[in-house]
Amino acid sequence: MRLPIFCRATLSCLLGLSAPAALVAGDAAAPPGIVSAIKVLSDKVEDVSDLESWKKTYITDGMTDQEKAIAIWKTVVKYRHQDTPPNEAVAFGENVHDPLKTIHVYGYGQCCCASSNIEGLARYIGLKARGRIINAHSVPEIFYDDAWHLFDASLMNYFVKPDGKVASVDEIRHAVMEWLGSHGDLRGNDNKLRAFAKDGGWKNGPPLLASSTFYDKDGINGAGWHGWPSNMQEYDFPDDKAGVFEYGPSMGYQLNIQLRQGEKLTRNWSNKGMNVPGDPADELMKDRKYLGVQAKMGDIAPGRVGNGTLVYDLPLATGAFRGGALVADNLATTSEDKAAPALHAKDVAKPGVLVVRMPSSYVYLGGELAYTAVIGGNGSVTVSFSDNQGLDWKEISKATAAGDQKVDLKPLNYLRYDYRLKFEISGANTGLAAVKISNDILHAQTPLPALDAGKNTITFATGAQEGTITEEGCMNPDACKGKQLSYLDFHPVVKGLAPGILGVGETGAGDATFTIATPGDMTRLRMNAHWRARDAKDSYDVSVSFDDGKTFKEVEHLTGPTVGITKYFTVTDIPAGTKQAQIRLTGHQRNTTCLFDWRMAADYKEPNGGFRPVKVTYTYDENGKTKQDVHIAKQATDTWAITCDGKPLMKSIVLELAE
Repeated sequence: MRLPIFCRATLSCLLGLSAPAALVAGDAAAPPGIVSAIKVLSDKVEDVSDLESWKKTYITDGMTDQEKAIAIWKTVVKYRHQDTPPNEAVAFGENVHDPLKTIHVYGYGQCCCASSNIEGLARYIGLKARGRIINAHSVPEIFYDDAWHLFDASLMNYFVKPDGKVASVDEIRHAVMEWLGSHGDLRGNDNKLRAFAKDGGWKNGPPLLASSTFYDKDGINGAGWHGWPSNMQEYDFPDDKAGVFEYGPSMGYQLNIQLRQGEKLTRNWSNKGMNVPGDPADELMKDRKYLGVQAKMGDIAPGRVGNGTLVYDLPLATGAFRGGALVADNLATTSEDKAAPALHAKDVAKPGVLVVRMPSSYVYLGGELAYTAVIGGNGSVTVSFSDNQGLDWKEISKATAAGDQKVDLKPLNYLRYDYRLKFEISGANTGLAAVKISNDILHAQTPLPALDAGKNTITFATGAQEGTITEEGCMNPDACKGKQLSYLDFHPVVKGLAPGILGVGETGAGDATFTIATPGDMTRLRMNAHWRARDAKDSYDVSVSFDDGKTFKEVEHLTGPTVGITKYFTVTDIPAGTKQAQIRLTGHQRNTTCLFDWRMAADYKEPNGGFRPVKVTYTYDENGKTKQDVHIAKQATDTWAITCDGKPLMKSIVLELAE
């Protein structure tokens, strides 16, 4: 069996995907090649794996809109700590503004990040939200009960009025400015404000702030520095400057742990000093002393930032690697023809090609490719790298003599979540004896399924056997050059739009057409747009084609007037058997139309996906001794218990397919 070759509308058939390779030898009983949506939960930690899981955990029937807003605020406070923001150089402002990335990958960010997270989660459950600019600070508001309400997850506060309603940014500003009008000696003076706040003095300030439950006796918040003195300066900001600003939540990331035979994911409740932007001396890398508020909310992790690994030791000789390979053309293994090396060309007159995809739910910070080449005569093994879904390839290694080879992956996979390696084997008596792909990853500790003292119930489950192809690049190619992919790296066909942020020019119209292809049948398209359309007649129409661009159907209208807004939307009406889609953005302009951020994700059925037993290994210290719990989940849903006599110090959780 062979899947069709994918052809870009404007390219000449660059992508070819082989059949689920475990079936190449005709073994219909071969086990699935990949297990997807692996979820291991502890009853001591919430399920926030994806947006729907978060919603089920935090938003319940019967909640008022204010209760929902507070639940959103609690989410962002618990899973995001105020620190130097992670810059992936993808979003328009470079910082990471996806709430689920914040939760699972980083666990920290700045005020703009927190504001975007609040905006994104609020809109996801149907509430209006917006960002506000105040003095040296960014904050969000949520709209309900015919009014706006501040929820600052960055400095961890909101302010309740006497009627029980949460105050707006403007109400807080006016309260602060009115009070400072008669206390001019304190205005803008941090030292004097801190002195005034001491020993409950802050309660003699503006009445709206005096009832806050988020300050200690000296007016400081739970992180130990900001608090009442900061708020008294931030909200001292006049009407003409306190504008509305869209912080651009980039929705669409979701946790999808996938494993193949020979692949092992290790997540640690510790770190080696690796983070983004990369300061190993950052206090957040060391201990929990700034996380008191989060602890009260149920965060039991020993730290905030974790460093782990994703390692794939390909089972070459047995041929088991085929089930998880994108391409396995003209290849034979020792188990199939009894010849050496472990992997070699079946027909030596032409190259054998292996393409391995390395998707990750956690951001890559580097790694190493190690392979052992066996070379005969004039043979060679060439290795190439792609980080744009196989559209372009860069040669990174070529072996013309036998021996071990190593390639540093950090210059290639840093700040990526997905890449591909292509191995081309040419010549007789030539091939691969071993291939091992090791990756360093960054992950947050808080959402990991930690244990606590007493009985811990562990729940294992696998969800839909799906993968995702994502195309997301920065919209200002010049700004991210050398740091990150731009949208142009995905080869869109652009007509009448400026290359920077796809601005609509003086012609008043233009379009950009993207193509996205999947290894298996497409199940949905998920898109996130952050745009400006100053005039009511400014807009982008989003249309989709599933017949190679012959016909397009409009699926979303991104309209104005707005100086900035973000929308996350999904297309599920996809014809059966679809493996490629064209997505067209058609711009219209009367005043100003441009696109700050654009993300496309195509979910698909894994061609060789299914359930296989998964080995789960917990390592932790208890009463000074290292303990391990090893469990093999033999069914797609499983439950077991781990009992700790004392409070454990969590070390690691390792997931791999059972032998």
